[in-house]
Amino acid sequence: MNPASMGMPAGSGVDRLKLPPFTERHPLRSRFPLTDRFSVVPASYLLFRRGGSVLLQLRQGTGYRDGYWATAAAGHVEAGESAVQAAVREAREELGIEVAPGDVVPLTAMHRSNGGGRPVDERVDFFFLCSAWQGEPRIQEPDKAARLEWFSLDDLPDAVVPHERYVLERLRTGLPPILAFGFADAIGGERLQP
Repeated sequence: MNPASMGMPAGSGVDRLKLPPFTERHPLRSRFPLTDRFSVVPASYLLFRRGGSVLLQLRQGTGYRDGYWATAAAGHVEAGESAVQAAVREAREELGIEVAPGDVVPLTAMHRSNGGGRPVDERVDFFFLCSAWQGEPRIQEPDKAARLEWFSLDDLPDAVVPHERYVLERLRTGLPPILAFGFADAIGGERLQP
């Protein structure tokens, strides 16, 4: 390893790093060929809170967790936009409301896996909190959402998308900056089910 080729001065310690080679015999080589980089699918979730209640939508016609309640405004981060921009866009597209970027407050990020090993199975979800917006939230995509309701955090419906329930149940007590979901728990060895 040449430190100068990495923009690091000689003697910086980079030249002494001993990293295992990613060769044909490397245990991850078969799952992640050298021509492919590991990737995650980014999504933004904007939680609307009013006192002790949160706004949820009942999913329908999406092909993913239809019949489950979910964050009222959420979706994939598109190329060229930030996670905050995606949250603001989703609020406008899904609820017909305007949210100022300054009212989008970071809550937590979740690295999530469905365990399949394919890029579509690996996610990073950015959860934000919002308590100020312009307009009245209403369903804008009736083919994707059947209902829109406020629920007390103490009385969430039974059918909530599992990784979103995980965040909602911890909203009152506080969340760490980064969560992992669907991976073996580093402390107890439990696998949190996606």
